[in-house]
Amino acid sequence: MRKLKPPGVAESPGLAGVCVLVGRARHQAGSLAGELRKLGATVLEIPFIEIRKPRSFKPLDSALRSLDGCDWLILTSVNGVDAMWDRLAWLGLSNGNLKHLRIAAIGPATRKAIEQRGVKVDVVPKEYVAESVVRSLRRRVKGKRVLLVRAKVARDVIPRELRKAGAHVEVVEAYETVVPQASRRRLRSALANPQRRPQVVTFTSSSTVRNFVSLLGSRQMSLEGIRLASIGPVTSSTLRELGLRADISAKEFTIPGLVDAILHAFDQPTYSATQD
Repeated sequence: MRKLKPPGVAESPGLAGVCVLVGRARHQAGSLAGELRKLGATVLEIPFIEIRKPRSFKPLDSALRSLDGCDWLILTSVNGVDAMWDRLAWLGLSNGNLKHLRIAAIGPATRKAIEQRGVKVDVVPKEYVAESVVRSLRRRVKGKRVLLVRAKVARDVIPRELRKAGAHVEVVEAYETVVPQASRRRLRSALANPQRRPQVVTFTSSSTVRNFVSLLGSRQMSLEGIRLASIGPVTSSTLRELGLRADISAKEFTIPGLVDAILHAFDQPTYSATQD
């Protein structure tokens, strides 16, 4: 809870003077960057990740044409939602082809993206990670056919554990994430330039962590004085696996949760005395 300001004291933005590097994909960076700017932060946008179409849509198209045989649909990202509905339209299918399905979304952003397309979401886990999806569905999928739509490279927790629970799980690739090579020079330049060097670098997925390390390459650039901010425990674990720190960790694994965690990390008095 924020402290009340004393009488005669004017509140100022909580992140004024703080430079934050946002590494989300270019088309998704706006929401995080916008919230940080509202709090007074200087935002540097250098994408660590790029979303591309898969090499082939054949597996996804085949799965979508066979939706009548499915009981559950699981979507784990907004990118997956976007890709799936694009293919539904391309195949001449509609929401009517989904009406018999129970649908699970990994978090509120994914749920919102689905509901904006006029489809009801049945399950959103309490925590927005794969393990929580499994806990929410384990007792509900025995003998059921489950379609999991996700990125090309992703953790196998959901299909592995749901198969153990007796589900028949089909995993299809809707998109892939790649390292945006154009960001390499910009990132190294920002870290080496005292005038542009960020005080915080944000990570919103394990892929952003791995790609950040890839973009740095073999150069041993110092991250001293820079706080690494993670959206959740899986991302934090990846940071540690790659020899980095999770200095700031969101308690709620969402973009607003990440913003709150960064604000809390700079929880200095957010006011300044006014002159009489």
